[in-house]
Amino acid sequence: MSLSATTDSAKDIRIDRKASEPATSDFQQSNLYSEDLARKAIEFALMEDLSQEGDVTSNSTIPAKAQATATLIAKENHSVICGFGVAEMVFKTVDPSLVFKPLASEGVYIESSPVTIGTVSGNARSILTAERTVLNLMQRMSGIATSTRQYAQKAKRFGIQILDTRKTAPGLRVFDKLAVKLGGGTNHRIGLYDQILIKDNHIACAGGITQAVTAARTMYEDKRIEVETTTFAEVKEALSCAADIIMLDNMSPLEIANCIQLIQKRAQIEVSGGITLETLDRYLIEGVDFISVGSLTHSVKSIDISLEVEIGI
Repeated sequence: MSLSATTDSAKDIRIDRKASEPATSDFQQSNLYSEDLARKAIEFALMEDLSQEGDVTSNSTIPAKAQATATLIAKENHSVICGFGVAEMVFKTVDPSLVFKPLASEGVYIESSPVTIGTVSGNARSILTAERTVLNLMQRMSGIATSTRQYAQKAKRFGIQILDTRKTAPGLRVFDKLAVKLGGGTNHRIGLYDQILIKDNHIACAGGITQAVTAARTMYEDKRIEVETTTFAEVKEALSCAADIIMLDNMSPLEIANCIQLIQKRAQIEVSGGITLETLDRYLIEGVDFISVGSLTHSVKSIDISLEVEIGI
């Protein structure tokens, strides 16, 4: 979908047919995401900002009963905007009487900016108190989604899924992972609890790949097992253990091609190891199922979004 400005004005926009639909709770739609975790993260972010004193600037300069309407404006071209549901949670946490109206769907793609993407109305103090937390989360999520889209668009024609990692900001994973999904990527593990990923340190401590896989399968019969490998010999051993997924870590495209010939679709293949948008094309190889990209979440470039008070009563 796209959302494009028809002039330089943020008020004069053309929105696709879904753009006026209200934001929905992606946390409720998927059991991979915890609305409880999201609320706790929001409450902690607000506690960081407000401490015991509250918003001393707004409280001292704005009349307690002053009302206002403000607009959220996206200011970067070729960006994916998301976090509308999160923004609403923040506004409602600060002040349940605030009314937030998104003007675009989650994951909307903006070709040209500026574009008005939402409005919030109600108590002026409350709006300004919530402003920075809303923007911090939406800007970060939109940056992740935008970067993910760039990778996913390249990989799509090869049938390869772009995976995220656990290299997320502590406390913000629920938002980071959701942003990857809304950008067209695929969530790998949400945490340490939902899939077994046997890496080099596990292998060293267990005494080898075979020992690690055997122990994991004995304790967790129903969980998928992925094994990280760095050599052809390790791939052979992981394959002999019937690993569900074999990660080819820091291998060259030629080494990856050789491993694909060995595996012969007997396990899914994930390619990993410092892959960037500039080097991605080298790894779009037939037979690869997944490419994991840690930079989606550990090296985020936030998208410029502002909140501007339009009307004060």
